[in-house]
Parts: sequence; structure tokens; C-alpha cells
Amino acid sequence: MPPSSSSNTRRTAGSANSRGGRVSKRSDNACSRCRKQKIKCSGSHPCDACKKRKLSCEFDQRDQKILVTRGFILDLQQQAASSQRRAGAAEYVTPGSLDTNIDVGGRGLEEGDTVTVNVNHPPSPGGNASTVPTDDALSGNRSSSNSRNGLDPVASALTNPLSTGQSKFMTSAEGREFYLGTSSNWSFSRRVLSLTHEYIHQSPIAADNLLFDGSAYDLGWDGSRISPPPEPPLMPSLDHAVYLINTVKFHCSQIFHLFDDESFTQYLHEFYADPTSHIAVADLRYIHLLVILAFGKAFAETNNYQSKRPPGADYFVTALRLLPSIHILVQEPILSTELLCCIALYFQCLDYRHSSHCYIGQAMRIALSQGMHTDMPLEHLGEKIVERSRKLWWTVYVLDREMTSLMGLPQTIHDDDVHPQLPHFSGSTHRVAALHMQIRLCRTIASINRGVYGANGRLNKKFLLSTKKVLENIAGLADELQQQFPLGVDRAINGVSRTSGYLHLLYHQCIVLATRPLLLCFLKIRFETPGSITEALNSSQTVWNLIKMCVDSSYQMINILGCLQSQGLLETFLPFDLESLFISSLNLLVAPVLDPRFLEHETTFRHKSYSIFNEMIGKGNLIAVFRRSELQQLDDMLSRLPREATGQTPVPADVDGQIIGGSMTGVPEGATPAMGSLDGDNEGMTSMIPGMDDFGMDAWFTTAQMIDMANSIANSDTEWVSHTMMEHDIW
Repeated sequence: MPPSSSSNTRRTAGSANSRGGRVSKRSDNACSRCRKQKIKCSGSHPCDACKKRKLSCEFDQRDQKILVTRGFILDLQQQAASSQRRAGAAEYVTPGSLDTNIDVGGRGLEEGDTVTVNVNHPPSPGGNASTVPTDDALSGNRSSSNSRNGLDPVASALTNPLSTGQSKFMTSAEGREFYLGTSSNWSFSRRVLSLTHEYIHQSPIAADNLLFDGSAYDLGWDGSRISPPPEPPLMPSLDHAVYLINTVKFHCSQIFHLFDDESFTQYLHEFYADPTSHIAVADLRYIHLLVILAFGKAFAETNNYQSKRPPGADYFVTALRLLPSIHILVQEPILSTELLCCIALYFQCLDYRHSSHCYIGQAMRIALSQGMHTDMPLEHLGEKIVERSRKLWWTVYVLDREMTSLMGLPQTIHDDDVHPQLPHFSGSTHRVAALHMQIRLCRTIASINRGVYGANGRLNKKFLLSTKKVLENIAGLADELQQQFPLGVDRAINGVSRTSGYLHLLYHQCIVLATRPLLLCFLKIRFETPGSITEALNSSQTVWNLIKMCVDSSYQMINILGCLQSQGLLETFLPFDLESLFISSLNLLVAPVLDPRFLEHETTFRHKSYSIFNEMIGKGNLIAVFRRSELQQLDDMLSRLPREATGQTPVPADVDGQIIGGSMTGVPEGATPAMGSLDGDNEGMTSMIPGMDDFGMDAWFTTAQMIDMANSIANSDTEWVSHTMMEHDIW
């Protein structure tokens, strides 16, 4: 019924009265004098009453009241709950059963409600003093606004179990303590192996059969320089040396700058014109030549290092013994930086990760002191020096980023301090584009290390939110990488580019690095409460999708390696292919234990992984022997888990087996062939490997899909995972 005219008149009059003579409501924030006198205060500073009486006007912030969101209160309650040990087994919680209506002031706190909080000493979310925003925080402000809508501060209680709490160490068989770095592939595998062994055998895992830093190879040198000068190694003939150097160019020069071609070739001919005098001088150029020849031997003589001593080790050890002190190296900064990069990379190839990290650190500091991280002036230094310095700087940068991440340590330099231009590569736009993509992927790795693996959660405790931001950053690379460096080419015309393979592997490593902590989280849930793992994964589609993204990228890495292997491009000395193979195989072992839906292509990829491992081992890679053995140990332990105890769908017998010795044609259904039964059948295994198109290399995560995946991380996921982490003590 429409309102009467009289009621309209009264409403109008009332409104006018409120706008006119009615005195406004007393301000919530009153000054000390007005509050003491119990008189109305305007809330301004100075307030009207004090201003009229010409008195000082002071506000006590202890009495000030503000409005905060429900999420802030939930955040504080989560912080308080996480600081206490919960007694007894906790009931499993899903997003649907999680009670978010915390009672405040006698009633449930509903979405959108606000409460009053004293702001004299507001508790910080992490209990720490506020810090200057990190590079990630600043870049996050430039992200799309949609990505941050609806995110609840309660997620700040969620931390990455790989980087939270006290640091973790593992003791080798020799008694040396090794720090388990946060983002390190080696450390991640140790955590998974230790967790599984303690659950299956109720005892710590023995270190005898595990690979530790520097234990795969023996250089035959104790590191002492006090002993008499080394005898010069037998040098190859000039044509043989040229062949070895060209081999190094093929394997390394597309992605790294290890030497300047013009000056290095010039010295090579000078050396062979009078080798005796150059050996007697033993300057940096001679030492550099020895290290490059060591690389060439390792690349060219792949079948000859079944012993603990790799080919070319004589050259490398002689170079190390002749290497001068740092105060001499800095006198020739460009050559010294190239030499240190070579030494760092060679050590990395031998799995001397600590030594490698130290040498690349020295190279980084010499490069910084020479100003290579700046925009060097062409008119003052000349085009040759500037171009060489730019190539060298970005090699140092990339190696430092990758080696630091593999160690699981903080990055040493911020990207804001780096601003040299890209080298021209004599007008090769493809080389420039490849380097640009490589740099962007390495920056993504650094972003993941700072955000997802922030030390003790202090840099960024919001694990899922950090993962969300990382996915947004990766999304910007997806389409560009696929368009500029495609893998699904017409193999009848062109094969797969080694550079493209390297970049795609690096891209998928970024995804795995950002998402694999969830595998460890849910593996622990699987061990503690087997009956709840299915409910756990099914309760959050977003978290399940993140795990699936990790699994899919692991599949893709093995698939890429299989294609490179089929074209003879598999790297058996450089460490990058083996790192991709090892960590992807480990992920694919763990994932089916959590959910049998990840078993879809298990048999084929077990065969493919075996074939790649077999080729690396056949060409003398002793590190691959240890890696395969560790995966075998993990697979043996996981195979003892009762599949039916999880309440999952029974797993088909023909996909149950070992990552190295999965079911093959001719093996009875349900039987698991021993590892020895597969030896010597590498040719048959290779013929079974499907091409890249057979397993969805075209099923690429587009930019839009990656952004959608990032935006799907919302309140219910962060609240639920936070509660799950707390209940299962995954810290």
C-alpha cells in the first residue's frame, strides 16, 4: 500500500530537523579532557571544546576504537592455536565442516561483520616487527586486482613445511652434518625418504646408501697446494683440442658463456706454437684452457668413466692446483670470472654442490666489483669488452640463481640492483630471446625461493597466497615460451631444439618448485590418518588441482627428456637433465600414494624413466646410479603401503611396480620384474617410448588457464589447508 501524504510530510520534516537543529552523535574517539569531563567531543584535533577554551587537546590511543574484519580475528585465533600443542588425535576437518563462526561477544561472527579492537599495540600476524616489503610484495601490487579479491588474512597462518621451524640437518655415513636447504631437490628427496622410512620401518633411514655432496666422484686430490707443483697433464694434439673445444661449444654455448671465442682461439694457437713456455708461465689463460679441455673430455668420452674418476679430471685438478689467490684473480676480472664460472659448473656436474656454490659466489663478486651488473658505457670501454661482459654477467646471474636454488639457500643479489642490457649475439634474435626467457625463468625461481620458501615463514608466511602469486608470474611466460620455443614441431622436418628443451624443463621446474610442498604435506597426512587422505584431497578442488599441476609438469619433464633422448640430445654430464629426471620421478612415485587418479600413465612413464636413467648410467654418470637407487628405495617402501587402507579405488595390478622396473610386455599381470631383468634391454625400452604428441605436449597450460588456476585460490582453501597443517603438525 503506498504511503500516505501525511507520512511523507512527517518523514520530510524529520529529515529536515536532523539536518538542521539536531546535535550530532558523540564521536567514538574523544579526547582525554572531554572523556574525563563526560562531555561531547567533536573528534577533531584539536576538538571544538578544547579549541574554544584554548586548552591542549590530547587523544589517548589506548582508548581509541577501530573496526576490523572477521578475518583479522580469525587470523589472531589461528596464531594462538598454532602456538599450542594439541592433546590427542584431532578430528579431520573439511571446508564444509570448518566452523568459521567464531563466537565474539556472545554471538557468532558472520561474514562481513566488524569488531572493535584496541590499537595501542596491535599484534602483528607473525609476532614479528613489520619489515620493508620484499621484491615479491612490490611486484604483487602490480598483479591483477581480481587475484587478490576475497583473500582472507587467516591464510597468513599457513606456512611451508619445508621452510618453517628449526632448520633440518642430515648426517652422512662419515659423520658430516648436511643442512637440508628449503628449495633443494636433494633436500626434498631426503625429507620424503626419511618420512617414508620412519613410517614404514619405525626407524631413521641409514645414510650408507644415500648420495651426499661430493661422494659420487673422486678427483684424486686432497686440496693441498703445499705439495710440489703438479706435473703438467698430457695435452691433446691441436686438432684434438679443437674438437674438444667445439664439443664444449655445442653442449654449453647456447645457454652459457664460458669463454670468449676470439681471444680463446687466439691463445690456443699461441699455446701450441710454444707449449713449454706457456706451461712454465701457467697464467690464467693456461688454467682456463685446462678446464675447457676437462669439459671436452667429459662430453666426448662418455663411455670411459665407469670409475670414480671422470675423464678430464687430470686437467681439472691441475687447473685447481695452479689457480692463484683471489687478490691475483681480481687483476683480470673478465677472464677470472669466466674461469670461475667454468670451475663452478664442472663441480656442479660432479655433484660437488657446496664447492660449486662457493665458486659461483666468487665469480658473482668479481663481476659486481667490475660493474658488470650495470649498464656499461660503450664509448668508454669499447663494444668488445661490453658485449663480452654482458654475456658473462648473465651467465653468472643464471648459474648463481640455479645453483643457489638447488642448494636451497637465499639469493645473493636483488633484481632491483641488476640493470645491464642484453648482449647482441652478432644480431641473432633467437639467442637474445632465449637468454631473455632464461633470465625471466631464473627470476621466477628467485621469486619462488623468497615467497614460497621464505625462511621460517618470516618473509612470507602465506604459503598458498605466495603460490598464487608465483602462478600469476609463471602465467605470463606460458604462451610466450610455447610460441617462441615450441616443442611440438613437425619432427619429419625439424627435431627438438636443445635450447627449447632446456627452457621448457626450466619452466616446469618452476611449477614443481612452487607446488611440491603440498606433496609432502599430504604424504604426512597419508601416513598419520590413512582413512582421511581421500576426504582431504576431495574437500578442496583447488589444492587437488595444484597437486595435479605438479604431477602434470613432472610428466611433461620426463616426456621432454624422452624426446631429447630419442634425438641423441640427452645431457649425461651437465646436471640439469638428471635433476629434472630425478625430481619428476620422485613426484610421480609419491602422487599415486595420495590418489590413484595419478596412475593414468604410470606404466609408460616408469618405462621411460628407466630408459633415460639407463642411458645416463651406461654413459658413465655415477650420480644417476645413486639417484636411481634412492628412487628404488622409496618405491620399495611405498609399495608396502596397503592401498585398500586409504578407502580409494583399487589400483590395477598392471600399474603397480617400481619406477625402474615397472610392468613390461611379457611379464605376468601383477608381477613386478626385478631391476636386473630390465638390464640390457635399453634398445627395446627406447622403442616403446611414445613421442611428445602421444602424451599431450600440446596440452599446455595457457596464460589464461594459469591465471584462472591462481585466481581459484580463495578463502575456503587457505582456511582449510591452514587448519589441516595445524591439526597434523606439519610445521
